[in-house]
Amino acid sequence: MAELATLARPYAEALFDVAAQGDVTSVSQQIDALAAIADNDQLRQFAASPKVSAEQVIELIASVVDRENATRLSVTMKNFLSTVIDNGRLTVLPEIAAQFHALANAGAGVSDATVFSAFPIEAAQLNDVVATLEKRFARKLNVTVQLEPALIGGIRVVVGDEVMDTSVKARLEQMRVALTA
Repeated sequence: MAELATLARPYAEALFDVAAQGDVTSVSQQIDALAAIADNDQLRQFAASPKVSAEQVIELIASVVDRENATRLSVTMKNFLSTVIDNGRLTVLPEIAAQFHALANAGAGVSDATVFSAFPIEAAQLNDVVATLEKRFARKLNVTVQLEPALIGGIRVVVGDEVMDTSVKARLEQMRVALTA
């Protein structure tokens, strides 16, 4: 949704500028936690209530983050959360987190990659696949693996807007198109 991306961009850029001066990893973990909590419908209803103050919403979210994660929400993140809530952008937090990660990855020269596989991939095989993919895409990759049995065999890799599909399903589709043409 373009509107969410437009709303989230200045927040993500400001947060990244602050994080770049300190610990990007810590801020990354905390923004993920905030985004996960802000994605909860009950929290959104609570925050939208006219009977609830912004401070109450901030304290509730901070207490959930503290309880769910081993670390406490930093002062910087509480201030960031306060700004987001004061501006009525709580629903935008998941998009802010996504854009923050994109900025952090770009700053580190890394991209996120999702490998879809029909079967579980063993660690040694995954290391080989990652090495090959890093050469193919000419950059360091943060790889996550998702099972997708419909692929039948092989893998499909998504890196940003690039897709490499070597699955059996894709090959069967190519054969079907060739035979019906």
